[in-house]
Amino acid sequence: MIEEAQEKESFLDKFAEVSAKIGNQVHLRSLRDAFATMTPVYILAGIAVLINNVVFPLFLVDDALAAVQYWGNAIIFGTLNFSAIILAGLVGYCLAKNKRFENAVACVVIGIASLVIMMPQVVTVTIDKDAGTVADVSGAFITANTGTNGLFAAIIIGLLATSLFIKLSGIDKLKINLGEGVPPAVGDSFNVMTPMMLTMAVFAIVSATLAGAFGTNLLAIISAIVVAPLKNVMNTGPLAVIIIYTFANLLFCLGIHQSTISGVLAEPILTILIVDNMATFAAGQPIPADHYMNMQIINTFALIGGSGCTLMLLLDTFLFSKNRTSRDIAKLSILPGIFNINEPVIYGYPIVYNLPLMIPFVLVPDILIAATYGLTCAGLISPCVVMVPWTTPVFVSGFLATAGDIRAVIWQVIEVAISMAIYLPFMRISEKAQAKQLESEGV
Repeated sequence: MIEEAQEKESFLDKFAEVSAKIGNQVHLRSLRDAFATMTPVYILAGIAVLINNVVFPLFLVDDALAAVQYWGNAIIFGTLNFSAIILAGLVGYCLAKNKRFENAVACVVIGIASLVIMMPQVVTVTIDKDAGTVADVSGAFITANTGTNGLFAAIIIGLLATSLFIKLSGIDKLKINLGEGVPPAVGDSFNVMTPMMLTMAVFAIVSATLAGAFGTNLLAIISAIVVAPLKNVMNTGPLAVIIIYTFANLLFCLGIHQSTISGVLAEPILTILIVDNMATFAAGQPIPADHYMNMQIINTFALIGGSGCTLMLLLDTFLFSKNRTSRDIAKLSILPGIFNINEPVIYGYPIVYNLPLMIPFVLVPDILIAATYGLTCAGLISPCVVMVPWTTPVFVSGFLATAGDIRAVIWQVIEVAISMAIYLPFMRISEKAQAKQLESEGV
């Protein structure tokens, strides 16, 4: 028995160690940080989409509606339609910070410039959609490259360009030292001038080679080889997402935050999918089925009260528990839990290393992800089309995320009931185990 327990503990320790290494990998961590920084941009875009396409049409029509929608369209243009450019700069900045590179601002320039360099110089635009008339235009940008469809290219190019730039900046012979007495900003810019020029020149050579020899560009290649397969993995069903969040929540039960896994393996892709949905909804187009699984499904329907849906454990505690300690923890945790902040529950109840409560903590989100995805595919609730803050309370979040679908709120009510029913027996088992432990200790 002792050897078996030691083997189990050794496995959990190794699992936690490997997971922590994955989460702390510098490129993945930089990607997670960049998306975290972008979150307010996406939330503002979601608010604009919601107001423009749901609120304004309730009161206005025709020219008056078009006039006030200019406000929302301006926000959408500056956020969703420009999101790849913003993300490329943020990826460069976050990678520089995580690598402790002194001139992080220069990496913002490198990320943005390299992405633009890799874009096609001639784009095809539609002049008359009905007649099928198109024309080639030079020196123009299209939102297919600068907006949500270009996010993966922004990630890859931003990481590659910044990595090359930082590597070249470490070569002393490439530095231009102007000596003392020069303003720091001027000195820093000259110090990285040669590495910056070389980096952009390398990307320009690649861009010219792809255009001249193959008639394509890196963004199109990334879209075909990387974007499509990754999106397909997430939308062949909820299985891939469930597997990732199962391991992420299990990791949380061992004391390591679940974002260590989900934040680097799933959330960037799922965030891109909900951002795509916002742009599609803003354009008045139907949401494609391969975008039903997205980050908002997770935040709105599978993380009620935070990771593991612990708000329902708190409700069970108030209604059915007679354990004074548990009820005291629940009183302290209920307000943060309403806003999906549940660290007080995880470490105070506790759920960490509490085997009876670890089971529903991992199981409940998996069930809710699968059920919500199935209901969306069946057309019983609308797809998520608005990115709302993850701290939005349950019921309000479902209504906003689906652009006002009351069925989503009803489903959240059902989710709360189901999750409470699942948590209840495990809560009682946990309390009995705690009572026996205290009894054996003579307390």
